[in-house]
Amino acid sequence: MDSPKELLGFYRGKKVFITGHTGFKGTYLSEALKAAGADVTGYSLEPPTEPSLFGLADTGEGMTSCIGDIRDYESLKKCFDSAGPEIVFHLAAQPIVRLSYKEPRLTYETNVMGTVNLLECIRESSSVRSFLNVTTDKVYLNEDLDRAFTEDMPLDGYDPYSNSKSCSELVTHSYRKSFFSEEGPAISTARAGNVIGGGDFAQDRLVPDCVRSVEEGKPMILRNPASIRPFQHVLEPVFIYLQIAKAQYEDRAKEGCYNVGPEITDCISAGEITERFARCWGEGFKTEVRPDGGPHEARFLRLDCTRLKETFGWRSVWNIDIAIEKCVEMSREYVRGHKLGDILKRQIEEYVLTAEKVWG
Repeated sequence: MDSPKELLGFYRGKKVFITGHTGFKGTYLSEALKAAGADVTGYSLEPPTEPSLFGLADTGEGMTSCIGDIRDYESLKKCFDSAGPEIVFHLAAQPIVRLSYKEPRLTYETNVMGTVNLLECIRESSSVRSFLNVTTDKVYLNEDLDRAFTEDMPLDGYDPYSNSKSCSELVTHSYRKSFFSEEGPAISTARAGNVIGGGDFAQDRLVPDCVRSVEEGKPMILRNPASIRPFQHVLEPVFIYLQIAKAQYEDRAKEGCYNVGPEITDCISAGEITERFARCWGEGFKTEVRPDGGPHEARFLRLDCTRLKETFGWRSVWNIDIAIEKCVEMSREYVRGHKLGDILKRQIEEYVLTAEKVWG
């Protein structure tokens, strides 16, 4: 990996376009790019939750924030053309598995046609040199076998969310081969594992559910405590995205598809995550296992990140225990009624300082 100083220095003055900037991961990415001195434009719906980290951290300040639907091509193109970006990160999505069962058409329209719309903007642009489509570890054909996924395994997500992200990958690959094989921007996809971090208020996500249970004085309900996921702090993939986009901007040979997950030792069960959260939080946190007979969700997900390590020399900066500590730290600030902008910026600075030692 480039040193954090080199990595962030690359983005100073660069024109960067982010879809989904009002979301949880988009907020962290926007803040990291603003800290680097990039000229950032975001395009997204209003924040998907109330409250939202985007609002609590005043992330819209210091960047251009366009509110619009990724399915609305004309609105997207107007904002995109005005920005004239060199680097594009695609994070806009309907990201919740359970909601995808209730709203499959919305999910496919957003995750597939939204990708098509953005790629059309890029195809008609002369400014873009690097595009990264952020997808998910759930794009793979998952037969619940005890093995880690590698990038050459078949794509065939089971539920509408996972399958729509598989389709988004295929759309991206098709555009790269059809329109950008000889010239135009370098294009990659990043298949990220489960992210945790302070300021996530989404429904049906583990850490937000833990924080809500504390706020409400109720036990945390665990549906599938044995389910194994590649949990990582949100800043881990954010800085990998920055690295991939920079590397392929400078050397097109670096484009491709990359698994973006934690070390194998940090791929643990939902039950273990909850236990560690409870120990870190202390008094006032209780759990209760209560399967609800909900729709199918994969039991086992683990990513083999060898390609990432061999291409960039990547090593994890914050392990799962530190990730949980950072979640609890920010969550306590929220429960106490404090704004989150300062602590979000401080955690980014802390991550950079630690990364200097790990990557240096």
